[in-house]
Amino acid sequence: MKITQNLLITVALLFGLLTIIAGTLVLLGSNPGYIVFRPLLIYNAAMGIVYVAAGIIAWRNIKQGMYVAAAIFILNLIVLITIFFLYTEGYSIAVDSLRAMSLRTVVWFALFAGFWWLYRSNKFDGFKPDA
Repeated sequence: MKITQNLLITVALLFGLLTIIAGTLVLLGSNPGYIVFRPLLIYNAAMGIVYVAAGIIAWRNIKQGMYVAAAIFILNLIVLITIFFLYTEGYSIAVDSLRAMSLRTVVWFALFAGFWWLYRSNKFDGFKPDA
């Protein structure tokens, strides 16, 4: 169980760090090779910080990490639906942005599911993921 917990936390932290680096580089002028929808870029760069914070929170407390991962998943899903709608309405949103936001949404759903599973296991078999 501890290995699973550490793996989930590592994914959250690395995903956050990579998101911060990628977002910062583009904000500083690096060309990603596709049209950048600036509000989405700013959202993702800011969420990179939230992703790192979520990893730290989950490291300290699986239950709180589960709630934060759920909130991130829901926010990302709302943003994904919004940019998909804007894309269908003809706004300059790259298909790559839709794919990347889909990946973020799926990753955070998987992290939420993993933290939920750890929390649930803790309740039933006495495992203490925060000990």
